[in-house]
Amino acid sequence: MNKSQLLPFILCAVPLGASAGEYQTSIDAWHQQRVERLTAPAGWLSLVGLHWLTPTASQTIGSDATNTVQLAVGPAKLGTIAWIAGQANFTAASGAEVTVDGVPFQNGPLLDDANEKPTLLRFGSASLVLIERGDRVGLRVRDENAATRTGFKGIERFPVDESWRIDAQWVPHATAQTIEVATMVGTLESYANPGVIRFERDGKTHTLQALAEKGSEPFFIIFADRTSGKETYGMARYLYAGPPQDGRIEIDFNKAYNPPCVFTDYATCPMPPEGNRLDLAVRAGELKYAK
Repeated sequence: MNKSQLLPFILCAVPLGASAGEYQTSIDAWHQQRVERLTAPAGWLSLVGLHWLTPTASQTIGSDATNTVQLAVGPAKLGTIAWIAGQANFTAASGAEVTVDGVPFQNGPLLDDANEKPTLLRFGSASLVLIERGDRVGLRVRDENAATRTGFKGIERFPVDESWRIDAQWVPHATAQTIEVATMVGTLESYANPGVIRFERDGKTHTLQALAEKGSEPFFIIFADRTSGKETYGMARYLYAGPPQDGRIEIDFNKAYNPPCVFTDYATCPMPPEGNRLDLAVRAGELKYAK
């Protein structure tokens, strides 16, 4: 996730000491931006497929069952992916209307989402992009008309509680570290681990490992707590915190949000790293999604 994708999660901050009304307004505005991003045509709710590929063999793609990869949307024959020196190359099927950046696309390499600008193939109301997760490569397919998007019910939240906006201690690691994080699809992803967030709550000290995405700030937090699987999603919730200043870092659990896999079966959500399961009921942020 690049910095432009983080923007909705870091806007709407108000300084410590602001009035309760100002703070409530800022959290409501943050939540509205969160919903707008989720429900956008290219948001997580539009996912309709995740297809893992064999990166050595030529594979046909389309909605017809005779294809190697059968899509849930689009023409019967969309095209073929072949592998040339380890690089995916797409060729559109005869009669298939495929575009990239609004321009008809017949043949060419597919850049995966490890690139700053991956190749996004569009066809009708749908699109697909090549993704890389650990040692696996797949196609992520979206459709603006997906039932998960058109039938979105909104997200319930705990009441905003400013006591969950915490001025925490930032403890950077003396040397660079990385953490291997397991995902919901069985892969491992490496994250930079610049340090630990330490805070007090209910008379106890709690810690969370901070993750850095491509060295960017604020830091990415994946956590579970005593509400997980009861009031909130069982696997985890996500949160961004920081950046740190003078050995302190703000972590606001009112901005804890559900991972994409809450809304779709086609996300590759990372799970909490070791140490990020809090012995604490965090009654702030998003509740379970009622499908």
